[in-house]
Amino acid sequence: MPEDSSLLNRIKTLLAFRVFFVTALLGSFLAFQIGFGVFPYPSNVFYIIVFLYALSIVCVLLVGKVPSLPLAYLQIVADSLSAVTLILLTGGIESWFSWVLLLVVLSSVMVINKRAGYVAATLISFLYALFLDLQFYGLIPIPFYEALMEKDFLYKIFSHILGLYLTAYLAGQLVERFERRDVDYRELANFNLAVIESTPSGLFTTDPDGNIEVFNRAAEFITGMSRVQVEGTHIANIFPFLKELPVEKRRGERTVELEDKEKTIGYTVTRLYDLGGKKAGFIGIFQDLTELKALGREIKQKERLAAVGELSAKIAHEIRNPLASLKGSMEMLREGEIDQQQKERLMSIALGEMDRLNNTITDYLSFARPAEPSFESFDIHGALKETAELLQVRDDCKAEVRTDINGALEVSADPRKMKEVFWNLGVNALQAMPDGGILLVSTAVEGDMVTIRFSDTGAGMSEDEMERIFFPFFTTKMAGTGLGLSTAFRAVEDHGGRLTVQSARGAGSVFTVIIPIENVT
Repeated sequence: MPEDSSLLNRIKTLLAFRVFFVTALLGSFLAFQIGFGVFPYPSNVFYIIVFLYALSIVCVLLVGKVPSLPLAYLQIVADSLSAVTLILLTGGIESWFSWVLLLVVLSSVMVINKRAGYVAATLISFLYALFLDLQFYGLIPIPFYEALMEKDFLYKIFSHILGLYLTAYLAGQLVERFERRDVDYRELANFNLAVIESTPSGLFTTDPDGNIEVFNRAAEFITGMSRVQVEGTHIANIFPFLKELPVEKRRGERTVELEDKEKTIGYTVTRLYDLGGKKAGFIGIFQDLTELKALGREIKQKERLAAVGELSAKIAHEIRNPLASLKGSMEMLREGEIDQQQKERLMSIALGEMDRLNNTITDYLSFARPAEPSFESFDIHGALKETAELLQVRDDCKAEVRTDINGALEVSADPRKMKEVFWNLGVNALQAMPDGGILLVSTAVEGDMVTIRFSDTGAGMSEDEMERIFFPFFTTKMAGTGLGLSTAFRAVEDHGGRLTVQSARGAGSVFTVIIPIENVT
């Protein structure tokens, strides 16, 4: 039983303390006796020391053979008798060892309980009062100072009894408080364990070196590994991407091989601190996003299929207008009743409409059948600086293009698609400032994500325009197909990121791209 085991441990502690106490008593006895020869009743003290050593040996032999509670009470009775006998044999009322009685009561409370402390206090009080009475009346041949009167004996007895019971009470209160605190601590520990085990997300903690200490039930289910297998091993054995644990918070999604199949894991790892604020290791929460990702791809596919009808109607409208212009120009050229200047103007119109048709079809195909992103490491800061330079030299650029970009930043992304996103956002910003302004391209790294902002000082947009800005074929410009921002939005989504806009009429616009620094697909 757990209670018996705990009591047995306390009995062993009492035995160790008794041996220590007796050894200290023997040492002081020898020091005083050899050095000064003034130790009271040396032969009696020596006999008591030998007896206590023998008692300790007997109790050690009985440990595990006699039930713990009877053995504990046996020791309390033996210690009570030994303590009173020590006092009696070292002068009784004049003994130096009265304080030993308090130790017996204190050990009774700590080893068993408060009731045992009162039992010990009662037994010792009875024996102490009895022996001092016998000493006073000369029934025990223990001499004492002749000036001591009956009232001195009574005072000594009363003060000792009061001290014994006060010790039992105070020690009992203290032990009960510690026991309540221990119970509260165990209940809190059990509650915390229940919370950890009931959490639907996988949870682990590690020491500062990354070795696993806690691995909950959900973590076992997701990884297919038991906590017995992983405890004490490095977290990188399960998640290789955590070979280098973060200095601060890290979050992201990675594809790993678990249970002989690839799983997409969404995770957050951060520092773990103790109550004193010191670094105690790391804590991580993770989820299996494989099915969620598959569902997301299925939903996107259905959304694309649902948009085919709407796109078809819009593309038909976009094609009819240039076709009508082409047809009119060709009919006038066929009649031949126009001068050379009109012919050149009609040919220019026809060529322009053909370019418009080509751009519309190209944008439509890019939007309707986007290629899967091909991830590789490239310098995104370099790509942004290059885009800014190309925007600045455009013929229609009336604005000043500025950058707030420092150094290089390697990210895992599709360079072609990201450059296309930056170009579309830049051109859109320039078109919003036909009379000039400032376009600021800036970046910021936040954890495992990089944020890219295109801020312009153009005319801005209304709430309704912002809600529809990423819809296919929606545009606020006279030129363009309205597919550039839609294509950019989809490309950013394909990178596991998001594209947002903030704007107000007359206050310019800020387009924000947020993508993971690392992408594994």
